[in-house]
Amino acid sequence: RRPHVVNGGGFVVTDCSQKIIFRVDGCGVLGTKGELVVRHADGDAVVLIRRKGGVVEALSIHKKWKGYAFDYEGSKKLVFTLKEPPSSSCLVRNSSIRISTETTARSSNFEVKGYFPDRDCIIVDPSGNIVAQIGVKKEIQDLMESKDLYHIVVKPGIDQAFVVGVIATLDYIYGESTRC
Repeated sequence: RRPHVVNGGGFVVTDCSQKIIFRVDGCGVLGTKGELVVRHADGDAVVLIRRKGGVVEALSIHKKWKGYAFDYEGSKKLVFTLKEPPSSSCLVRNSSIRISTETTARSSNFEVKGYFPDRDCIIVDPSGNIVAQIGVKKEIQDLMESKDLYHIVVKPGIDQAFVVGVIATLDYIYGESTRC
């Protein structure tokens, strides 16, 4: 959900008992355009997400976002790369968004299927299994119209910070709360 603050710039993630588990800082008042930070409830940064720039990026049809995890010493390690769909395809509801994950042993490709702006999409793993679902529950459908609330179900064993990072990136791409 989005806190109602001046110049927005993010949202908070709560569990079913409304306890804050993550906070996403967008560009807001002090942030940088094209940069997002996912933090634990205690304020520690977990994932830094940056839009890749430069001349090569400007000439590319796909814009890329890179998500970096912080280790216990504060250094960053690339965790995922998300390819933003071409701006013309934002109107196409059936286009999927590719996410590459980087691990020490291998690289995997996840996909976001569905249409994020309608809060109607899933994240699937390389085998096609649903790992997270963004949707609308009937009890909160009226609140969803305000676009101040996401309803997300993450399968057990899936890195929740990764899922929140992907959602924060999509939120920025589609011009919601994290965008300047």
